[in-house]
Amino acid sequence: MPNYSDGYWWSPDGLRLHYRDYPGDAGRPPLLCIPGLTRNARDYEALARRLAGSRRVIAVELRGRGESAYAKDPMSYAPLTYLQDLEALIGELELARFVAVGTSLGGILTMLMASTHPERIAAAVLNDVGPEIEAAGLGRIRTYVGKANWHPTWMHAARAVAESNADVYPDYGIEQWLDMAKRLYRLNSAGRIVLDYDMKIAEPFRVPGNEAGPDMWRAFDALKDKPLLIVRGERSDILSAATATKMRERAADSDLVTVQATGHAPTLSEPEAAAAIDRLLARI
Repeated sequence: MPNYSDGYWWSPDGLRLHYRDYPGDAGRPPLLCIPGLTRNARDYEALARRLAGSRRVIAVELRGRGESAYAKDPMSYAPLTYLQDLEALIGELELARFVAVGTSLGGILTMLMASTHPERIAAAVLNDVGPEIEAAGLGRIRTYVGKANWHPTWMHAARAVAESNADVYPDYGIEQWLDMAKRLYRLNSAGRIVLDYDMKIAEPFRVPGNEAGPDMWRAFDALKDKPLLIVRGERSDILSAATATKMRERAADSDLVTVQATGHAPTLSEPEAAAAIDRLLARI
């Protein structure tokens, strides 16, 4: 495992938020990695390990996830608040230029960041998300987000993850399910293995329209002249093939990669995704 340091910053409303900082070449723009709705910095361990030393990787944890503080007001679990939190971090770390890597919700935030300060984005990776989100996928996410559960052992957790994600990762074996469980869950003080996020993040997400922001095509257009990688899972119910193709056609300097036999969302460690990320970074 690569060495990383734990970093913390304060949100505008006073929450102590966490990120992992993996060191790399200070002469190259760092990667600012933003995870999905229920995920945390551990989702980017494999990417950081692969790029160890060559690129600085900053993997953030949004409010209510991982080691970041939980919000008192659950309605602050919304994209525009997350954006303000990220702006505070970017300012504190003095990131004048960076490569934004966003999975799902993280990709929505990447587009919103580009729409406000496009000059800072050296390049971007949008992982299984775009300006149009499929209703079927949103409906599926609403069925499970915010529902607490716990398991007595990691093997029990892995089996539960396998049961609920078999259609997303049909080729996974038990080792991969265990790895995924350890990214999704944590061991609490009572010795139970529980989901590593505040269940209240579901409250605003269940309000139609709160999962994204305003006109996202306009936000996406802030990336259309940037080096851009669009990653889509072949079985994705969030980013349709038609929307991904439209994104590719609209952004002249973009690359579209489809990860076979995978749903929402690719881990970015798949060979085709890893190779595409390397091609993108070689240009920056």
